[in-house]
Amino acid sequence: MTSARIDARFKQVAASGRTALVTYLMGGDPDLETSFDMLCALRDNGADIIELGAPFTDPMADGPSIQEAALRALANDVTLKVVLDLARRFRLEDDTTPLVLMGYANPIHHMGYANFAVEAAQAGIDGAIVVDLPPEEDGGLRAAFDAHGLSVIRLATPTTNEARMSVIADGASGFIYYVAVAGVTGAGAAVPADIKPGVDMARRISGLPVCVGFGIRNGAQAVAMAEIADGVVVGSAFVDYAKDSDVNDTGQTVVKNVGELAGDLRAALDGDSV
Repeated sequence: MTSARIDARFKQVAASGRTALVTYLMGGDPDLETSFDMLCALRDNGADIIELGAPFTDPMADGPSIQEAALRALANDVTLKVVLDLARRFRLEDDTTPLVLMGYANPIHHMGYANFAVEAAQAGIDGAIVVDLPPEEDGGLRAAFDAHGLSVIRLATPTTNEARMSVIADGASGFIYYVAVAGVTGAGAAVPADIKPGVDMARRISGLPVCVGFGIRNGAQAVAMAEIADGVVVGSAFVDYAKDSDVNDTGQTVVKNVGELAGDLRAALDGDSV
């Protein structure tokens, strides 16, 4: 089942002829207050959808930037429940921007799929990307999410063939997250022409919008990917600002930098000068 907020946002984006800007932050990094302010800065500067990371001790799909962000968050005692509380706080100020939780299966399994779905829905989460939970094993999560109108967002890669894409598409909702390169988050950007056939296949088989991520760090790369995708995902470029947080300015420089990058990406995608 596709979340109402995600569905509405993609319809809005398509109607305006835009490409969705999907942004990522690690919840609780560099601290909860700055993390909340960064969420608001993304929203205020053109992010259409925000992915909110939940830290995990073994983030195997992530590169150094997000691995380090997870360690910083864990050092601040940030748990899955704390990230959900952060989402709940954001929802008090914003009832329209879709929030997608991105993380790993272990903390969700520990909470229990049914309990997690209830807590996520109450916190205002619209869906989840569970990077180490393949379609063959996500039936319990999907059933719990369907009961609460939440999306199970699945991953596809350049090595995904049509048969595998059909498996991925069966039960997927919200959008397909297309991993542009074989590797971990923050890796080098792919060449759009090389992955266009795979993106087109994912869209055709799933019937869902396809957002391309991994390796996109600036406006030029985002614009190139926008030629083939319904949305572009930018994560590590934002997370890198958090590691430079200075307690002496209470994180405001980080918030400013995050907002400026989001604004630059939005302007580039919209064809405005930056």
